Amino acid sequence: MTQTVGPEPGPGPEPEPEPGPEPGPVQGDHRATYREVLAEPRFRLLFSTRTVAITADALRITTFSVLVFSATGSALLSALAFGIGFIPQLFGSLLLGSLADRLPPRALITGGYALTCAAALLLALVPMPIAASLGVVALVALATPVFHGASSRLVAESLEGDAYVLGRSLNNIAGAGAQLFGLALGGAAVAALGPRRALAVSAVLYLGCALAIRIRLPRLRPGGSGGEPGSARGDGGAVRTSLRGTGLLLRGRTVRRLMLAQWLPVTFVASAEGLIVAYAGERHFAPGWYAVLMGCLPVGMLVGDLLVGRLLRPPTRERLVVPLAALMGLPLIGFAAEPGVPVSSALLLLSGLGYAYGLGLQRPFLDALPQDGQGQAFGLLGSGNMTLQGVGPVCFGAVAAGTGTGGAIALAGGAAALTAGWILTWHSPASPVPVPKGGLTPAGGETISL
Repeated sequence: MTQTVGPEPGPGPEPEPEPGPEPGPVQGDHRATYREVLAEPRFRLLFSTRTVAITADALRITTFSVLVFSATGSALLSALAFGIGFIPQLFGSLLLGSLADRLPPRALITGGYALTCAAALLLALVPMPIAASLGVVALVALATPVFHGASSRLVAESLEGDAYVLGRSLNNIAGAGAQLFGLALGGAAVAALGPRRALAVSAVLYLGCALAIRIRLPRLRPGGSGGEPGSARGDGGAVRTSLRGTGLLLRGRTVRRLMLAQWLPVTFVASAEGLIVAYAGERHFAPGWYAVLMGCLPVGMLVGDLLVGRLLRPPTRERLVVPLAALMGLPLIGFAAEPGVPVSSALLLLSGLGYAYGLGLQRPFLDALPQDGQGQAFGLLGSGNMTLQGVGPVCFGAVAAGTGTGGAIALAGGAAALTAGWILTWHSPASPVPVPKGGLTPAGGETISL
């Protein structure tokens, strides 16, 4: 670990100031296009395989939940089967996250898809006790942040400036669409084939992703094109290095704030989303209307990402972070009045539009990361998101027992709006905090390299 404290010691040689000003205008003024982003072959491969994998994830998760319920008749175990793939991810990121920067990315990503394929086949073909089945899914979840982190790091290396932000936008849009398609495919596959054969379908999709990465992704060094492979290895084992790297990331004030800003509003809105079925039941809406309500959030998210990502320039996106984050929460407060289907749908649609706030945080977040720790940081960001979205609905479900579902949804919306107010206290898009690409700046000018 190397540390440098304080500002630059002097003006330095003449060539050094020149690289500084050049990236600024490109990132600040240039507005990329989706066509430009998709023209990058490496991103296109990672994007397409990840979209197929998200479809397979949705199919596998719902089908496994159905399989457990049909075997046990227990709603609790069925819910546990649905969430068991999310919660262990944070532990995987904490204990193994450094491997995303230490191992060759092609082998790592291919191995990740092959592992999920093998797990789906095992669940499909081998009758096991429920506890063993849950254990298989949990073990795969432990490894998930590692290969997701490696994939996200390669995306960051393949796209520069605004192209990276639009790449994240495309991933959000395709991810939401793939999730909806996977849920629909899961229902159709279970009805037509039964749960075990439907799980085999998800295994085939994972296998296709593994083969595509193995055949088409070039063989790259650990640490990618811009980093030193040895710098990410540390002087200990994977667990020790991962824990130390996570500690350094979270001790950095800039990175910690940006991670929390991407975690908390989404968690609160996901908690409200988890109460929609119960809200529709309490209001005695006609059967099927809960599905319409649940579809409003992802539709709003798709529209918001398209509008904000495609039509607005990067500085405008960064200025709109706080208003859009507030838009996620404020409409949900209207559920305190327990509205009917039309108003509830409109409120959820507006809330979904606010999800685009995250696009304005992508460039500052990437700029704040150390070059040799990006994979671990992206893995931690994703696993933290998944874990909090699994825990949040449980917490607000407990609140709903005392306040009713309308009141609990309103409280979740209020919490998201308060988070937007917290972001306002430190987010300054007009003059972003300069962070050296070589390391983290936790406070007071101290730079730490992982």
